[in-house]
Amino acid sequence: MAASPDERAPLPPLHGAPLALLTVAIAFATFMEVLDITIVNVSVPHIAGSLGVSPQEGTWAISSYSLASAIMQPLSGWIGRQFGEVRAFCVSAFLFVLMSMLCGMATSMPMLVVARLLQGAGSGPMVALSLSLLLNNYPNEKKGLALALWAMTVVVAPIFGPILGGYLTDNYSWPWIFYINVPVGILAVIITWGLLRHRESKIVKAPIDVIGLVLLVVGVGCLQFMLDNGNDKDWFSSPMILTLGVIALVCLTFFVAWELTDRHPIVDLHLFAKRNFVVGVAAMSFGMVGFFGINVVYPLWLQTVLGYTASWAGLATAPVGILAFLLSPVIGRNIQKLELRSVVTFAFCVFAFTSYWFASFPDNAAFDQLVWPRVVMGIGIPCFFIPLNQVFLSGLKPHEIASASGVANFCRTIAASISTAASVTLWQHRGDYHHAVLTEHLNGASAATTGFVDGLAALGGPAERAWSLIEGLVTRQAMTLAVNDVFLLCTAIFLAMIPIVWLAKPPFGNVAAGPGGH
Repeated sequence: MAASPDERAPLPPLHGAPLALLTVAIAFATFMEVLDITIVNVSVPHIAGSLGVSPQEGTWAISSYSLASAIMQPLSGWIGRQFGEVRAFCVSAFLFVLMSMLCGMATSMPMLVVARLLQGAGSGPMVALSLSLLLNNYPNEKKGLALALWAMTVVVAPIFGPILGGYLTDNYSWPWIFYINVPVGILAVIITWGLLRHRESKIVKAPIDVIGLVLLVVGVGCLQFMLDNGNDKDWFSSPMILTLGVIALVCLTFFVAWELTDRHPIVDLHLFAKRNFVVGVAAMSFGMVGFFGINVVYPLWLQTVLGYTASWAGLATAPVGILAFLLSPVIGRNIQKLELRSVVTFAFCVFAFTSYWFASFPDNAAFDQLVWPRVVMGIGIPCFFIPLNQVFLSGLKPHEIASASGVANFCRTIAASISTAASVTLWQHRGDYHHAVLTEHLNGASAATTGFVDGLAALGGPAERAWSLIEGLVTRQAMTLAVNDVFLLCTAIFLAMIPIVWLAKPPFGNVAAGPGGH
């Protein structure tokens, strides 16, 4: 009878072609999963029109996915221990592919929402398990490169999501944003299972922490739903949003207390007793608030204020991935030689500089003016994500990687959701404020105003038309000043994170020294 994973001697790490093939398979699976967070965004109007619902109802295709994914992410470690990380990854990827097909075949909004919920449930553990599988099968001297390649896919995928989603929707039809997952996912499952089926991680059967699971599902579900819909419902002036907030607070408070005292916790919160884990996850989460805030309001401003199409807004956003893509392997290869806190500090300085640069743009900025800060910002991305992943994983044992990565991904996802909700709300409120301030100067006593109205009247235009044009100009200017305020706030967040990074304690080089690396 074949030995179980617990009884076999540890296998050496992979090398050569098998290692390259595994890297490509897992990278594509991870890219596919993260891509689906943003690829739907630009297709919502098409989906809503096709299924006969309003655009507001169409956003359920986004929120249902993020809700299920957020719930499953912190469970990654428990799932990996209970069923084996290789098996869990392959099953998750297969479920993701199957649900992607159902999403594309959906003929009604309820059918799409259910398929997206199940797709998100399948995707939740994939990112954390993919990192664990890479690190546990790479030679020790190349683990930094594995971390870099993984981080590169996780960071670059959301940037290209809107571009790919817009292209497929405009040139084919919206179901293709889901169908493209099928061949990629199937190949990833076949390759990963073929290479790693005899390299299964240690399986530890434990009783299911039902109370912890229920508290997590209800608490995270309510929190994510509140963040996704708070802005549309005017936040806590809505009884529904207020109720969701209270339920989330109560459930998550009890969840933390329960998990810290339960013998078989479903989420390992004891990771937060490790200094580097806390510092790394905190710096990454707060950094994501600033980083994601920019990536949310920037394309919105381009489309709603400057009149860009979705495709052109995507092209103005995407250059951030160019230098990130080129520099990630360089950072990964040399990660053992670098002072990681200095590298992350440099990243925050780059982010702060480019955010401040964005805050200086007028409402008539040219396309090339808008692109250059995005290009420069790409320098900071690998210097931010790769070292911080190394920091929070430092000192952990191989079997803890999936749990640590799952909890960190969950914190990053919630930070991104908070950032999205807060940045859009702040932008709208600051827009109203600037609009009110600017209109104070628009009256019959203003020489500029009367000059504009008289000039249009001299050209044969009615006075009502002049005031309509003035209103449009004021709104455009107000929303531009508001987006500049958001960029300035992001600048302050990035600068505030620099001292936090230096609370981490070296050494950081002992990430996941698996058995094969001894």
